[in-house]
Amino acid sequence: MDLYEYQARDLFEKYEVPVLAGIIADTPEEAKAAAEKLGGVVVVKAQVKTGGRGKAGGVKVAKTPDEAFEAAQAILGLDIKGHVVKRVMVAAGARIAKEFYFSVLLDRANRSYLSLSSVEGGMEIEELAVERPEALARIEVDPIEGITPEKALEIAKAAKFDDELAPKVADVFVKLFNVYKGEDATLVEVNPLIQSEDGDIIALDGKVSIDENAGFRHPDHEALEDKDAADPLEAKAKQHDLNYVKLDGQVGIIGNGAGLVMSTLDVVAYAGEKHNGVKPANFLDIGGGASATVMAAGLDVILGDEQVKSVFVNVFGGITSCVAVAEGIVKALEILGDTATKPLVVRLDGNQVEEGREILAAANHPLVTLAAGMDEGADKAAELANA
Repeated sequence: MDLYEYQARDLFEKYEVPVLAGIIADTPEEAKAAAEKLGGVVVVKAQVKTGGRGKAGGVKVAKTPDEAFEAAQAILGLDIKGHVVKRVMVAAGARIAKEFYFSVLLDRANRSYLSLSSVEGGMEIEELAVERPEALARIEVDPIEGITPEKALEIAKAAKFDDELAPKVADVFVKLFNVYKGEDATLVEVNPLIQSEDGDIIALDGKVSIDENAGFRHPDHEALEDKDAADPLEAKAKQHDLNYVKLDGQVGIIGNGAGLVMSTLDVVAYAGEKHNGVKPANFLDIGGGASATVMAAGLDVILGDEQVKSVFVNVFGGITSCVAVAEGIVKALEILGDTATKPLVVRLDGNQVEEGREILAAANHPLVTLAAGMDEGADKAAELANA
């Protein structure tokens, strides 16, 4: 789960990372009141989960509360890369002497953590990595040891901080890693990390992504979730503990096992090339238990997607037999009743496959078409979606 900047700022403060005061506002009037409370120059910043806010007009400096009102009025409702601004943060201004970059993230390829740091901050880090890769220090961080003061100093030296700055930023690196470890994050990024004209090191803009798989250790993380911004279908799937991701296609996909579902996506996309380019509409893994309740919940989510024109159920019976899956499909269609209106193509294989197919054939539901293999099923589902 990606956090908004103001949420990252609050976490930083919790772990004693130096930050500036910030107040959230949902209206221009609230932004004005926040500026009055903070006093002096403030920065009004759009709260959206995407980069490029400054270039899009989502960050404005305000010297007076009236200017803060006008800035918020201009930013609220702004569309930034498909994200509509509904909230701003009014942050205290800073006199910036230098800008730096720091992040720690999960390096899946090497099964480790990775720190990225540079004495050149403020710009898009992707641009820096491409245009001047030598300016970005990449240091592996052992997950057990983490970023100790010694490791932090090593990172600072590799990033070419001078002898005076290195100890100062190293102290902040340690605290930022404490955020990463303490909140079970997959990314903690500060861009820019600044040195003020007074010599202070301050995290001016933060980005944090937390691992939802660790949610059982952090009940307070639920309050960080922006339920209003969540896709309603994904929210419904989450309520039923379904692994669902909405895609931009017309063929709904249900499978058991992430590997099988991913393969199904590829096969459907390939088959769709022959049928006006139809594509998969979602990723939905129902796991090992394809009971009637689970199948009904999955179908309910997929059929609720207006883009879906057909559904491909591709299941390999293992611990859960094809008999249980077939019975689940039949009962699910009974549960859904008239809300089930789109054709289903069902391919079963594995444990008790023949018995499972017989159950579906005997049910003879008008929406269900049996397919012998995955390629055949994908082609039929794509054909029906295009019809």
